[in-house]
Amino acid sequence: MLSYPSGMTVSSRALGMLADVLRAHRNQRATRWRKLSAGRQALLVVAYLRKGETYADLACGFEIGTSTVCRYVREALALLAAMAPTLEQAIEVASRKAFVILDGSLLRIDRVGMASGRGRPYYSGKHKAHGLNVQVIADPIGRLVWISPPLPGARHDMGAARDHGIIEALTAHEIPAVADTAYQGAGPMVAVPQRRRRIDPDTGRYRRLSHNQKEVNVAHARRRGPGERVNAELKNWKVLRKIRSCPSRAAELIAAVQTLMIANG
Repeated sequence: MLSYPSGMTVSSRALGMLADVLRAHRNQRATRWRKLSAGRQALLVVAYLRKGETYADLACGFEIGTSTVCRYVREALALLAAMAPTLEQAIEVASRKAFVILDGSLLRIDRVGMASGRGRPYYSGKHKAHGLNVQVIADPIGRLVWISPPLPGARHDMGAARDHGIIEALTAHEIPAVADTAYQGAGPMVAVPQRRRRIDPDTGRYRRLSHNQKEVNVAHARRRGPGERVNAELKNWKVLRKIRSCPSRAAELIAAVQTLMIANG
């Protein structure tokens, strides 16, 4: 197998943070010797998450065994996931913002059981694919605040937000939020676009929005735009474009990426 040098768009701050965490973990465990230094292990893990490289490719590039790559990745994922913020910590950060942007995203997955309808809860009718539903909170300039643990992809965004307690937390702390029409009925603290009015009984067509309502929707879309950038950045971590692990391990993977995204700034 051939190897070649490559690059990836991750800040040195995120890499240094992970290297420091791994170094402290090794000192705590009194590890005497490792094949790779803490910095090289951090680089391996970031390459796995950002580039979606397989264990075999990483083993070739770093000149170590495939089983060693697996151990290094799992060790780092557990440490990163433990550092991910909780909803309470995210709400504390959000309370200092003018408003937050709430949006849902589907992370596709292929490791679901198809027999006996076991894959049905993970199938999203909207996206016509199996996946996991995550709720993303961003600040007004498009920086990540929090990513929820995943739920099966068939769960609606509004139901997922309530299951995680996001709507109740925003209401209790009086934090304004903007969201799309999937969050219709979320309460007074969550602003959603104007929807088309009911069908006109005379023409049988939806009544068009007024000029003022269209202007409101345009302004709302401008406020919600930075949140879309956060979702796009989440998908730039190629390991999440199509998750190869089983759904039970996906929560740790998503939490690890969240920690690096926040450190990445």
